[in-house]
Amino acid sequence: MPPILQLAGLVRHHARYRPDHTSVVFESEHLTWREFAGRVARCANVLRSLSVRKGDKVATVLGNCRELLEVYWAVPSIGAVLVPLSPLLTTSGLESLLRDSEAKVLISQRSLAAAASGVPGVRVLYIEDEYAARTDAAAESFEPGEVGADDLFNIMYTSGTTGLPKGIMHTHFVRSMYALLFASSWRMTPESRVLHTGAIVFNGAFVTLMPVFYLGGTYVLLRQFEPEAMLEVIERERITHVMVVPSQIIALLAAPKFDPARLQSLEMILSLGAPLLNEYKEKLNRLLPRRFYELYGLTEGFVTILDREDAVRKAGSVGVPTMFQSMRIVAEDGSDCAPGEIGEICGRGPLLMTGYYKRPDLTEQAMRGGWLHSGDLGYVDEEGFLYLVDRKKDMIDSGGVKVYPKDLEEIAAQHPAVREVAVFGVPHEKWGETPLAAVVLQHHASTGADELRDWINARVAARYQRLSAVVIMKDFPRSAAGKVLKRELREPYWKGRERVI
Repeated sequence: MPPILQLAGLVRHHARYRPDHTSVVFESEHLTWREFAGRVARCANVLRSLSVRKGDKVATVLGNCRELLEVYWAVPSIGAVLVPLSPLLTTSGLESLLRDSEAKVLISQRSLAAAASGVPGVRVLYIEDEYAARTDAAAESFEPGEVGADDLFNIMYTSGTTGLPKGIMHTHFVRSMYALLFASSWRMTPESRVLHTGAIVFNGAFVTLMPVFYLGGTYVLLRQFEPEAMLEVIERERITHVMVVPSQIIALLAAPKFDPARLQSLEMILSLGAPLLNEYKEKLNRLLPRRFYELYGLTEGFVTILDREDAVRKAGSVGVPTMFQSMRIVAEDGSDCAPGEIGEICGRGPLLMTGYYKRPDLTEQAMRGGWLHSGDLGYVDEEGFLYLVDRKKDMIDSGGVKVYPKDLEEIAAQHPAVREVAVFGVPHEKWGETPLAAVVLQHHASTGADELRDWINARVAARYQRLSAVVIMKDFPRSAAGKVLKRELREPYWKGRERVI
């Protein structure tokens, strides 16, 4: 008999006990649990026919689609290891990660991964033809293999379009904890209807995907984020839970047809992936009260959650650790910081990765004494609520004085013409580096860059925080998850120069 921590058994369980309940909605398809379980079984049988066995790596390069969800549940049912790769990878980046992960099979679509067919040892299935033909012909029954709690569920590569990202390893136990802890945190039930609009190759997608599949609710997936489409689906499908990154929240609030009345079915609006500026938190809490949650976390495995009941009282915070997790704020000398004192955020608990794939050196740097060192700076208040200050690598050292970009972004976001803002350090002959703000304006706004710079500088708390310049952009570079890539904004200014962090 398979061990109790057989995650792939969730789909079979719901197919048996609530077969006619809607499991997955994608575009015009509404699949019951019975139908979805049949699709997963077909996929698993195809993979097994290709000699995929326990421990083998199965990679994907797909945008959001029904087939990707099938693979997500079929691969672990064999005991194989899921390797979701970003559709934004360059050809060379994709080939590097296929080799690094030792993938045996890649499931993709021709427009995204045609070059991957040349990687030695990798069997490529394209969903347009061979994958479709094979799954249509496969059997709808499949007996999952035996998988233990410590077996690998996935390798999640850190976001990036250049270089070689780190492969973060999660076990079946860790993903089971995602299911249990987040189901409770989000107050989900088997009747919950969860909408996801961002790329599900992003680890943040699992904080709603795992609990809704655990409970047997309904998972509604859009091909991509589009504000009006999201509003329409929430209203039509009576969505109860959504997860979005800050740029998507900003776009929703700015949508011409945004109306809180269309979103009354929502019980949760979860923001994660990057800090949401207070300007937008306050607006959400005013227009849609008692729905806003915020998650701070790392794919490596530590999270805090700001619960909806604390969202107004602790608006500047990102909450507290979930049950069974511990948190420390650590000073540079390794001692614990007092409340209000800024230090590095460290955590431990049941969500922790087992390490970086084939990189014990990097694992040792990140995991010290059982504690994950985040590289993020923050402090706790007297009640233990965490407040983010900034990432260490984003902190600006201007003449030996620490400048935190988030402080300036909070100010800039208050200007009525500003839709999004990203502050980062640029070279300065006298001070080493100085703050610059990249800004995306609201539709039809005509404010000039110098005018914005002066407005922000008139409101900063100290002279050393003043911006050297504002640059107005049409949009920001973003990851597959929709997160703003500050490193790409910063790189042109530092080309050929060394930035000391």
